[in-house]
Amino acid sequence: MTASSPNTPDLRKAITGGFIAILVLVGLLLGTGAFYTVDAAQQAVVLQFGRPVGDPVTSPGLHFKMPFIQEVRFFDRRIQAWDGDPNQIPTRGREFISVDTTARWRIVDALKFLQSVRDERGALSRLDDILDSVVRDMVSSTDLVEIVRSSDWKVTTADLERAVLIEENVSELTRPIELGRQQLEEKILAEARKAMPQYGIELVDLRIKRLNYIESVQQQVFDRMISERQRVAEQFRSEGQGEASRIRGDTSKELAEVRSEAKRAAEVIRGEADAEATRIYSEAYSADPEFYAFLRTLQSYQSSLAGKATLVLGADGDYFRFLQEVGAGAKGN
Repeated sequence: MTASSPNTPDLRKAITGGFIAILVLVGLLLGTGAFYTVDAAQQAVVLQFGRPVGDPVTSPGLHFKMPFIQEVRFFDRRIQAWDGDPNQIPTRGREFISVDTTARWRIVDALKFLQSVRDERGALSRLDDILDSVVRDMVSSTDLVEIVRSSDWKVTTADLERAVLIEENVSELTRPIELGRQQLEEKILAEARKAMPQYGIELVDLRIKRLNYIESVQQQVFDRMISERQRVAEQFRSEGQGEASRIRGDTSKELAEVRSEAKRAAEVIRGEADAEATRIYSEAYSADPEFYAFLRTLQSYQSSLAGKATLVLGADGDYFRFLQEVGAGAKGN
């Protein structure tokens, strides 16, 4: 114990010096960028003098690289979006339409990705070329109805009635769909995926966001739609006018029938009244013919003398004779 005591301070100094040296070395390594951290959403490729060395680093955590001679390029492992520009593409039936597509992709091999497209901007440019080409080829070899409709879409009676009303091609509406929108997207996706492995990219999904006619055709379609709706409106208007005329005709006919029946009834009533009056006159005339003749004579004079008229009658006239006979008869009684 006594012999080892003089070496104890030296040992402590040596330990302290070693610890300090380690700290200095770690500080130098950290200061020179010998360590780097890979996030869980990232992957990395180590470059030495601009050339990749080793396999891509995909495990998250702290990693070591040679300072000064090596650098690290990081790439995102998450799913990324690609949105293409709308393209004017003719269908198999030569209808020019505007097709707007979108896709989702991710980097699955950072080394191939770096060697082929360098970065995300280069990848988007390459996706533009590949996806636009595949979409153009698929759309140009497909009928418009196959692009627009789904294979499980069912034609209803209302659809058929509307098609007949606007004089659309009913055979196109009822034609069975062999491909459909969803299957077309799947075919485009499968074809585009064939070119992705060489770039270290996985194409996750692809969808057609929007379909529309090009501007020059849109105006023609709108004009045709307006013309069809105006024609349908005119047809409805014409049918309404025809129905109104029919109703007015029926009403006039019913009114004429009512008036005719009323006139006939009035004539019957008037005839019956005239007959009753004639009967009464006949009975009255039969009861006292002389009085009836006298009354009729007075009525005739009343009618003839109604205006400003002057009659000169002789004393032996029938009128005075009749009065004398009536007067004499009265005296005799």
